[in-house]
Amino acid sequence: MPLIRAFVIFADLVIGSVSFIVAFKLREQRPVLSPDGFGWSREFAPYVGILFFGAAIRLAMLLYQRIYKFYGSFSYAQDATRIFKAVSVSSLLIVAWAFVFRGGYAFREYSYSRGVFAFDYAIALVLFVAFHLTLRYVQTLFRRRGVNLIPTLIVGSEQDAGRTAEELRLLPELGYSVIGVVWYDPESDLVEPPTTISDLPVVGRIDDLTTLIRELRIQEVIITSNELGSERLFDSMMEIGREQRVEFCFAPSPLDVLPQKTSIEQIGFLPMVRLFREPLSDIERFIKRVSDIVMAAMSALVLFPLWALIIILVKLDSKGPVLFLQERVGMDGRVFLCYKFRTMIAGADENVHREAYKRNIEGDKNANAGDEANPVFGKVRNDPRITRVGKFLRRTSLDELPQLLNVLKGDMSIVGPRPPIPYEVEAYALWHRKRLDVKPGITGLWQVSGRNRLTFEEMVQLDLFYVKNWSLWLDLKIILLTLPAMMRDDGAR
Repeated sequence: MPLIRAFVIFADLVIGSVSFIVAFKLREQRPVLSPDGFGWSREFAPYVGILFFGAAIRLAMLLYQRIYKFYGSFSYAQDATRIFKAVSVSSLLIVAWAFVFRGGYAFREYSYSRGVFAFDYAIALVLFVAFHLTLRYVQTLFRRRGVNLIPTLIVGSEQDAGRTAEELRLLPELGYSVIGVVWYDPESDLVEPPTTISDLPVVGRIDDLTTLIRELRIQEVIITSNELGSERLFDSMMEIGREQRVEFCFAPSPLDVLPQKTSIEQIGFLPMVRLFREPLSDIERFIKRVSDIVMAAMSALVLFPLWALIIILVKLDSKGPVLFLQERVGMDGRVFLCYKFRTMIAGADENVHREAYKRNIEGDKNANAGDEANPVFGKVRNDPRITRVGKFLRRTSLDELPQLLNVLKGDMSIVGPRPPIPYEVEAYALWHRKRLDVKPGITGLWQVSGRNRLTFEEMVQLDLFYVKNWSLWLDLKIILLTLPAMMRDDGAR
């Protein structure tokens, strides 16, 4: 499948290039190559930069629309719609690039033909739609012969699981190979399950789900029971982890157990609600990483004078290093060194904070280091370890500026959940660890929504909301809200 995907990507690059060259020929009626055939013609030379940009940006938009997903069910109409969006957006970007780039310095006065771009849009749309829908048809033929099928388990009772199994067996072109049924019937959970359901073997009970997924190399689990509790299923998902890349689908009845970021699709005649196993797709991670690098680099340069001032103040205020390096837990539980300006006396005992945060995670009423009117959670009351300059840096969050270096290194993001200390993670419940699915951030929903005024449970809920609903627009809104939060001393201590 990786080779096929690489071939399709290469073909799309060719289509993107050919459509632009054909558009030029149709509109201008001029040669593309020079008379000797070893270079570009004088008439086409101003368009060469746009040609390469156009092919690349069309590929990027197709990736963003997830056109290269060849596993699982698909819809011809949905694919055509996604291609239409990708071609339309990329065409707008090509036009914008043409009138900004102007073909480079040598062609800065050149006037491009708008007809070329119009022809290019129409030709590209037709070619991409025809190519990808033909690929889907060929994929359907292979699936009917048992190729390109996803190993699948169905979870549920005899009636619910049987109905789904029959549908998937009648339509192999949907892309599922049902290995067996996992028995779960809350009304007769203690009764011996049947050996087969709709001619499929019953491979185990719900308690065996994690083991079965690993042993049978399952890639998809379809839940058909209304009664399966979200906590029980979530535990299985967390035990499996993300390395095996197992996806979970639900029949639409148990909507109360679904996270907010879901997609509704149809498999044959069966409506399904798909849980997003990956909080961010590969292209979304790439976009977020690029934006992180740009913002971190620019911020570090602009704030360099402020860095220099803080360094002087920290050195004058107390003995010890300027930077405080502490182990924090990042994405997927990876430990990294987090940089901060030192706000405590050198060699301060961390056990004080360890006990305070343990009480915060447990929801102890004594975890409040403030008062009823102005609660402060996760901090030490009247902490004697904090220096005079440290109090100001903490109150304004300026002590976290060195974390821009962590962003450039790739350990952190500009926006994300607060990076926890390893001993905090040791006290986490299983569902708390879901906040480790993305990189921690310098700022985040917690920081702009009350910060230390929020309990640990409230902080985790905000982090999970961010993980499930990430977008560049959400990141931008959080960044814009960060400065006002810093200025109003929003719960920072």
